[in-house]
Amino acid sequence: MLTVDFARLPVGRGDRVLDLGAGGGRHAFEVLRRGADVVAFDQDAAELESVAAMFVAMDKAGEVPEGASGDTLVGDALDMPFEDATFDVVIAAEVLEHIPDDTAAMREIVRVLKPGGRLAVTVPSFLPERVCWALSEDYHTAPGGHVRIYTLAELSAKLKSAGLRIGEHHHAHGLHTPYWWLKCAVGVNDDDHPLAKAYHELLVWDIMERPLVTRLAEAVLDPLIGKSVVLYARKPA
Repeated sequence: MLTVDFARLPVGRGDRVLDLGAGGGRHAFEVLRRGADVVAFDQDAAELESVAAMFVAMDKAGEVPEGASGDTLVGDALDMPFEDATFDVVIAAEVLEHIPDDTAAMREIVRVLKPGGRLAVTVPSFLPERVCWALSEDYHTAPGGHVRIYTLAELSAKLKSAGLRIGEHHHAHGLHTPYWWLKCAVGVNDDDHPLAKAYHELLVWDIMERPLVTRLAEAVLDPLIGKSVVLYARKPA
């Protein structure tokens, strides 16, 4: 399930891409399939072991274009072990809301981007996130959880202050917002609640089958209650 729209953030052969806070690697896998070189960077070594294993499996299955490479690296977003101007593209999907010093992380992103390099940032949308915080304290107080709720204006202003030119934005995953509201209402850690289980099965079906009815529903819901907002920016040349 991708949050970044690669029609708006084209990557391909010759691009060097950093997936910052890669987690399970969903965006890194797509970047690799498109023929770019990608580094999946995260603090979670166990997650990155799974990502590295998937890179190998993709290569064996013939999903990796010739010349493309996928690497993993454990590290801290506030002190990345890369030279200045290393990457053509940086993806930071659902990561900045976890970092107390988000402005320092943004400065690091700008540092490792090449002049003219592009950035895609995704964070939880303000309204859906505010409702989740109101419904459940456990949702946002777990260790390593969300430490802030961004407005689009705040996110744009911080990225602009870090030295980036702000581009277009959109919302994503409108179907997922009611699921998280439901989870927060019945118990965010109660995966066995029948309503939560039923909605989760719907989401899995949607991801696997991509039926027209849910594509149309998400197109309507995304601008209204999309769970994530995606903002694109560029480092000045």
